[in-house]
Parts: sequence; structure tokens; C-alpha cells
Amino acid sequence: VQLQASGGGLVQPGGSLRLSCAASGFTFDNYVIGWFRQAPGKEREFVGAFRWSDTVTRYADSAKGRFAISRDNAKNTLYLQMNSLKPEDTAVYYCAARSNSALFSSPGRYEHWGQGTQVTVSS
Repeated sequence: VQLQASGGGLVQPGGSLRLSCAASGFTFDNYVIGWFRQAPGKEREFVGAFRWSDTVTRYADSAKGRFAISRDNAKNTLYLQMNSLKPEDTAVYYCAARSNSALFSSPGRYEHWGQGTQVTVSS
């Protein structure tokens, strides 16, 4: 079971990025996939979660209205569309998967993790 997050980069405040989370060795069908981020010196925090079986999503308050999770079934890939980015969104972003159907926000509830992708929001 492997996850790979990609799509990070440098973007100006107010800009957009789309992150991808690809799975290898398994399909997302029976998983909840979470997005998390970790800024330097801070704890890893929840961004959003997506249940593949019925597309139910859950977002952190900081992400509501700006970020959106979507999927591509054929590519077995999940996306995090981030709009109206702010400097405080700067962090390493991770995707993670759990095999239970609950959309937990705690990182400890997720069994499988990708390697992270850096997002920097700066002018």
C-alpha cells in the first residue's frame, strides 16, 4: 500500500493549486482518504477527508469554502483543489488513508501515509 502526494509548489497569495494523491498497490474503494498539513514547528493538522464509497467529505474550518476534494475513479486518484491561498496555508501537505468508513480528523486514525508535498504561499 503506497500513497503519493504531488502538485505542491510556490504560489502567490490568492492563487490556486491542485494537489494529487495517487494510490498504488490498492484501490481507494473501501477507504477514507484524508488530507493533512504540517507547518514548521507545528503539529500535523487536518485539512479534509473523503470517503471514496459515497464521496462524503469533511473539511476543517480553515478549508471550508476555499478547498475542495474530488476524485478521478479511472486514475484511482484524489485531488485537493486549493483556492484563495493564504500565507498561513504554507505547509507540507500529506494524504493518508484509513480502511474504516469514519471520517476522522485525527492523524493517528490513518494507517497509510504518503511522503508529502510542499506548498508555499508567498509573494
